[in-house]
Amino acid sequence: MSSAQGVVCVCVCVYCVCFCVSLCPPVPVLRLCLTLSRHGSMMAAPRTLFWLLSGSLLGCGGLTPPQAHSLPPSAGVNSSLHADAPTALRVFSVDYHHVQAPFEIVLWIMLASLAKLGFHWSGRVPAVVPESCVLIMVGLLVGGVIYGVRHSAPPTLSADSFFLFLLPPIVLDAGYFLPGRLFFENLGTILWYAVLGTFWNVLGIGLSLYGVCLLAPSSLGDISLLHCLLFGSLIAAVDPVAVLSVYQEMQVNEQLHILVFGESLLNDAVTVVLYKLFESFLRLPSVSGLDVLLGMCRVLVVGLGGLFLGLFFGLVAALTSRFTSRAQVIAPLFVFLYSYLSYLTSEMLHLSGITA
Repeated sequence: MSSAQGVVCVCVCVYCVCFCVSLCPPVPVLRLCLTLSRHGSMMAAPRTLFWLLSGSLLGCGGLTPPQAHSLPPSAGVNSSLHADAPTALRVFSVDYHHVQAPFEIVLWIMLASLAKLGFHWSGRVPAVVPESCVLIMVGLLVGGVIYGVRHSAPPTLSADSFFLFLLPPIVLDAGYFLPGRLFFENLGTILWYAVLGTFWNVLGIGLSLYGVCLLAPSSLGDISLLHCLLFGSLIAAVDPVAVLSVYQEMQVNEQLHILVFGESLLNDAVTVVLYKLFESFLRLPSVSGLDVLLGMCRVLVVGLGGLFLGLFFGLVAALTSRFTSRAQVIAPLFVFLYSYLSYLTSEMLHLSGITA
């Protein structure tokens, strides 16, 4: 396992611990953790690790895959063993390569925790700079220092690692702590902004960019309309983390808060569906009217299919949790596993995992 994949796995594990602690039976320490989660501290745990990871990757962080130790060439096994054998018994030794990946992962998570702790203890910084920006700057600074010392290539975060490991805990965190009554009371307005508003935003960005490419010099004339729409679907979704944090501090109207929060939660699903649709169009030799009609049907199937699949797994999770009265410690595990299984099943069937 590479260091980048190790970071992803540890981030997911840390989220599971935070999520399960917030659901466990009330012991004194767990009551404190639950109180913190209600105030939004533990809700930001997945995002905290994600922003620090993003900043460290942008800053060419020092998590590099451990180098394989090559044995010196020798005539046989015995000669190689004698060549590597120490001349005397060592009382103290250091083997950093043996623990390099987990050691650096723990240091990064510790740095994220200390940065978050210092951010909330400071009185002036939260009023000037959002928390996500502070974490990105810390990651850039430390990653740049490590890269300047090592001059090593940064680890790569693949799309599969993001969509299969980092995104599900963030979506589950946002959906589980979502105020359900306010969300369903304003569901029509939220869907209007999240679906139609995002679709209009994608078309506006894509068509405007295509018009600029036609009016610009010939170097941009080769960019097609589908490429412009594909780019528009990438940047159409907005994640108002800083806005929501300001709303929470100012205690704004609950309806305004749930509209912004619900739209930011669902617009990601819309943009992912549109991105995959435009990507499928680019693979075709030519796009006809029938392909456009089939694409619209595919958007409906992907969105509604993910919704019904999520409802199915939710009912199964509710039915299973009824039998956990004698083993309550398993109940948080069921919540996480059924949610993650719903996401993975949706991705397997090419449905909307975020909606599920």
